Amino acid sequence: MKKSLIIFATLITGLLTAQNVKPIYEKADNNTIKGTFYHENGKVQQQGFYKDGKLHGEWISYNAEGEKIAKGTYDKGIKVGTWFFYDGSNLSEISYNDNKIASVKTWKENSNVVANFRK
Repeated sequence: MKKSLIIFATLITGLLTAQNVKPIYEKADNNTIKGTFYHENGKVQQQGFYKDGKLHGEWISYNAEGEKIAKGTYDKGIKVGTWFFYDGSNLSEISYNDNKIASVKTWKENSNVVANFRK
């Protein structure tokens, strides 16, 4: 029983002290701050910019394997223009107007549009 408690305590201590990957914030051009967020495995989860405390400019998201899964642009915290979302087999193009979805298109894995997005 004593050995079990020691092993359990060791495991819990290891879990509590596991490395937590903190985001990195860097000063960028045009009075913006670049934010980089990480998955627990250390790979980049999201990268983008802030201006005046709001999401601003291009943001890109990646899965835990480092593959791009989303890309879009914010203007003062509002989604603008065309965003792309990749789910592993389909690519969805979503156009925003006044922070609302204006249109949606979807492409299958074997299209040139998907290949270009994944680069």
